[in-house]
Amino acid sequence: METIVPNNPAEKLLFEVSSPGRRCIKLPALDVPAVDVKKALKGAKLRAKPANLPEVGELDLVRHFKNLAQKNFSLDRNFYPLGSCTMKYNPKINVTLLAQQGFTKAHPWMTEKDMQGHLELMFNLEGYLREVSGLAAVTLQPAAGAHGEMAGVMCIKAYYAAKGEADKRTEILIPSAAHGTNPATAALAGFKTTTLKEGPDGNIDIEDLKKRVGPQTAGMMITNPSTLGLLEPRLHEIAKILHAAGAQLYMDGANMNAIAGVVRPGDYGVDVMHFNLHKTFSVPHGGGGPGAGPIAVAKHLEPFLPVPRIVKKSDGTFALDSNRPQSIGKVRSFFGNYGALVMAYIYMTQLGREGVRAMSENAVLNANYLRVKLRDIYHVFLDRVNAHEVVFTDKNQAKENGVHTLDIAKRMIDYGIHPMTIYFPQANVTGGHGAMMVEPTETESKETLDYFVEVMRKIAQEARENPDLLHNAPHTTPVSRVDEKTASTNPQLYCPSCIS
Repeated sequence: METIVPNNPAEKLLFEVSSPGRRCIKLPALDVPAVDVKKALKGAKLRAKPANLPEVGELDLVRHFKNLAQKNFSLDRNFYPLGSCTMKYNPKINVTLLAQQGFTKAHPWMTEKDMQGHLELMFNLEGYLREVSGLAAVTLQPAAGAHGEMAGVMCIKAYYAAKGEADKRTEILIPSAAHGTNPATAALAGFKTTTLKEGPDGNIDIEDLKKRVGPQTAGMMITNPSTLGLLEPRLHEIAKILHAAGAQLYMDGANMNAIAGVVRPGDYGVDVMHFNLHKTFSVPHGGGGPGAGPIAVAKHLEPFLPVPRIVKKSDGTFALDSNRPQSIGKVRSFFGNYGALVMAYIYMTQLGREGVRAMSENAVLNANYLRVKLRDIYHVFLDRVNAHEVVFTDKNQAKENGVHTLDIAKRMIDYGIHPMTIYFPQANVTGGHGAMMVEPTETESKETLDYFVEVMRKIAQEARENPDLLHNAPHTTPVSRVDEKTASTNPQLYCPSCIS
């Protein structure tokens, strides 16, 4: 007998379930004189006819959006092991406390007298970040990691301008495995970028660095741990080489989830760094909310930080100080993404000094647990003790069964796990194999990690026994494989026949 597929309205577009005259609510007849809108809004551009919007009942509407919500992957529902982009759980207390009227009703144009509590919170958060970084001063203004990078590199540029060396210091060195924002930031700030090689161990090639650094070097941008999930054991030596040439060391703090509370970048020679509060300190990342990218700088770069700076006066009150003539200026309106700052402050206050350290230790433990549990099945790129993330590749599965990274990632969706970061690092770094970068973070339980291991082993078994099962995955979603190139280069963002 032929199977009949139910025509479920909840699976359709709102336009497809629309029916003329259907409403969520019907208002009673007017008991006041009608207004001629054209006369009342004389000169305004009005529609010739009403917008062709879907007409649906309340229950249709509720089911439509609930159904969409259930199709979304989120950390509240699924394991989300995105490597190089810490996607960890945001405790509900962060949002609950942020929702207090003292935060939600605050107006950015309040006087300093009326915003003392807000200024004190931000002043204390700067102190937390100074302690974690080991650097002299912090600004909270930048709105995201790349924005923080830009502010930090601008401080370096202003520093050399003040020394009269702006025309000479024209180059920034960047490792080949750096975040893509690093060379983009340097170029946007007006610097030439030069790529540094990694050695066979995945770390910076010190001899290559010595050859390239010179009087033209303004600085070097390095991510520690790197985007390969590896700690740079010679960072102090790298800093000494740069400083001997009069150059600065910039550290991309995107991966601080592995070292916060364990080591302080300023102690081994970093001059400026940014934090991703929306990664390291739990603020919702990605579609969950705005970012925050504070920067911390050494003493000699402090005069160039954006204004205003938050200062504590002798009477214990707080003020905004804009009298900083060497400042690079303002990089964000008002206080930056203030809600994100509040949530990071709540998180760090709850954890305390020892809790921040435990956060990093557990993140590293979880990543190495997965590396050891899966390395007999999946090839590990640079199989050594890693930091907060581990890079597997499709080398074994591609060679044996023609199953590639994309097939494995798509099949994970059927098991309720969001795919990890794929094809980064690129194949020219991983020896031609498709990368799978996994970051479990410290917030996941051993039971969740064991389920992930079980799923990955099951997928490896399926790759051997039934490769086509993976080639056609996922099987549980409304659509399976799409033309991703066309979807990204020529997306259909609306229904032309539905909009007048």
